Amino acid sequence: MTTPPSIVDSHCHLDFPDFGGEHDAIIERARAAGVTRMVTICTKLRCEPEVRAIADAYDGVFYAAGTHPMSAASEPMVTVDQLLDLTRHPKMVGIGETGLDYHYTAESARVQQESLRIHIEAARESGLPLIIHSRAADEDMAQILSEEHKSGAFSCVMHCFSSSPELAKSALDLGFYLSMSGIAAFPKSQELRDIFATAPVDRVLVETDAPYLAPPPFRGKRNEPAYTAHTAKVGAEVYGMDYADFAAQTSANFDRLFTKAAAAKAQAA
Repeated sequence: MTTPPSIVDSHCHLDFPDFGGEHDAIIERARAAGVTRMVTICTKLRCEPEVRAIADAYDGVFYAAGTHPMSAASEPMVTVDQLLDLTRHPKMVGIGETGLDYHYTAESARVQQESLRIHIEAARESGLPLIIHSRAADEDMAQILSEEHKSGAFSCVMHCFSSSPELAKSALDLGFYLSMSGIAAFPKSQELRDIFATAPVDRVLVETDAPYLAPPPFRGKRNEPAYTAHTAKVGAEVYGMDYADFAAQTSANFDRLFTKAAAAKAQAA
């Protein structure tokens, strides 16, 4: 049987109850699909030990930690020192996800902004990439990222990007990356595919955001890292590339941004 091209799921949530007790099978299916590495994301710091344990249990699984914007008002405010302490773990490779979500939680906008700036400072000090969630907050997001970048550079990925062309341009102008999720593979997402088509292919990642946003032909079902390949095949079409070349390009992009994960891969080789 032909070995599929290697690819990275840059954002999933393996600690969520949707995957309870199935991690061995999920990781096995991912590897069979060519998904050799993945980053599982902690969205509440009190869940960090569980997320870390999943990363520790599997080769090729890394993790990131932060407070999701929708939880910023209900969870204790994170500190820079707390985040920096977590970065000492060899498999902790990113800061977040953090960001702004005014679609569901606009009433906590100020708290979200404070939390976001704390995460940015941790990314700046640690050298690890910031992982951004942005929904219905394009103007504030662009302004905060620009202001903070002027105060000191940091690296960043706009996770599950599905915002405006203007926010995409703002992020790309700062040297950031856009991550393509299953949303980009939905039939009615041509405008989003057009936005990605204007982005440099060396600034694009792929992800599942599993268990959410499964791409066709699994839409409406539980998403999992193995399905990264289905989104990436759509990405390859957007850029007029062979799937293997797009998989290699997005994997190289991941290594350039997630340098700690890249170093672990090199050490294991």
